[in-house]
Amino acid sequence: MRPADQPDGVNLDAAAAPRSPRFRIVLALVATCLVAVLLALGSWQVIRRAWKLDLIARVEARVNGEARPFPGPADWPEVSAARDEYRRSTAAGHFLNDRETLVQAVTDLGGGFWVVTPFVTDEGFTVLVNRGFVPADRRNADARAEGLPAGAVRITGLLRLTEPGGGFLRSNDPAADRWYSRDVTAIATARGLQSVAPYFIDADATPNPGGWPRGGLTVIHFPNNHLVYALTWFALAGMVAAGAFYALRRP
Repeated sequence: MRPADQPDGVNLDAAAAPRSPRFRIVLALVATCLVAVLLALGSWQVIRRAWKLDLIARVEARVNGEARPFPGPADWPEVSAARDEYRRSTAAGHFLNDRETLVQAVTDLGGGFWVVTPFVTDEGFTVLVNRGFVPADRRNADARAEGLPAGAVRITGLLRLTEPGGGFLRSNDPAADRWYSRDVTAIATARGLQSVAPYFIDADATPNPGGWPRGGLTVIHFPNNHLVYALTWFALAGMVAAGAFYALRRP
């Protein structure tokens, strides 16, 4: 007969029975695998953090370093993000103001456009230069005529790699002259340019006559949350190990 205080469906003998050796082995193996995976994830984040800190240091050195000449055609095959992105660069030449391209942009100054203008260097090759930001009411060149550079000038800015395809979840539409990213190849083709560098230049904050376009708005930000992620994975590994240890010690 079942004792009066025993709940229906509960076998007290089974509940009080010690765990079998097989159960303990399975629990130990599962816990070991989980801890190993969590520790591996934490270690990977530590490696990623070291890589990110090195990247930030290299970019800061390029941004604040001495301006170097725009890479010429002989160097174009070697231009890469790892070696050249955000490198401070300079060159002399003249702008082709009649072939500028407006690329949709959102900046700290609000919504508007980047003014991307072909720049023919004294060496003979062409580089697209993002001269800076203009609000929507300044999109027409006539509204900022005094800011259009004439004759020979020297440009200094940050080297950036092409942005193919589009942006803002929209694709560039060269036929309609709608641009959402600074796609060097597509813009060069649309404007009939030859010998164009595979990168563009973000002009620095040197003021333009009339105040527009406004340069020097390049955003350089590399999120670095890897230490938080690493500590999270290591904490989870410790919790799993402690839980398994406690469970295996229970009778």
